[in-house]
Amino acid sequence: MIRNVLFDLDDTLLDFKRSEAEAIRHTLREIGIEPTDEVVSLYSRINRSCWAKLETAEWTREEVLHNRFDMLFEALGVSGDARATQKLYEYRLSLGAYYIDGAKEMLDEIHGKYRLYLATNGIVNVQTRRLRDSGIEKYFEDIFVSEKIGYNKPDKRFFDYAFERIPDFVRDETVMVGDLLTSDIKGGINAGIKTVYFNPKGIKNDTGITPHYEIATYGELIKLLETL
Repeated sequence: MIRNVLFDLDDTLLDFKRSEAEAIRHTLREIGIEPTDEVVSLYSRINRSCWAKLETAEWTREEVLHNRFDMLFEALGVSGDARATQKLYEYRLSLGAYYIDGAKEMLDEIHGKYRLYLATNGIVNVQTRRLRDSGIEKYFEDIFVSEKIGYNKPDKRFFDYAFERIPDFVRDETVMVGDLLTSDIKGGINAGIKTVYFNPKGIKNDTGITPHYEIATYGELIKLLETL
């Protein structure tokens, strides 16, 4: 029987892609770069590649936050101050807090039936405001943010930190739900708990990482949790 459900935040419960697009458009305008769809898409690809380097410990968080803008400026053939741009972007990103359709209703349904926890790779200042503005905090027993912990998913030490703070923790009673195979699912596997891959778009899995379960809707998650 499942008692503890760990949720990823971005693109599992809150719509990070929407927040990211709005934040980068505002930021680019402020530094004099026209935020066309192509430029926004370019930034998104660069950003994903940089965070992937954090997950594999190739880069530090500081390198991710600044290198992504250096890489963007280089790709666009312009000069810019990566650190100043990061500060602008971080502020804009903290303003975006949008539920994925159906997420709030799902949380309303399962809250009280399970002990819910958030497990996010993110920047404390950004995530804190988004959590507050969305009102999502009320659903969770505790919130684990990688920047505060000092370790990032999929590092087992991130999960060890969380498990030490979950009362009467039992691995067999715990599941990790997230949209990223390389951090959420791999991390859960590393930590020895069940994993549920949230894949609403049916993206092909060619990573070699095999989740215990895969779902496309929150309704599927509700039913799955009842059977575990």
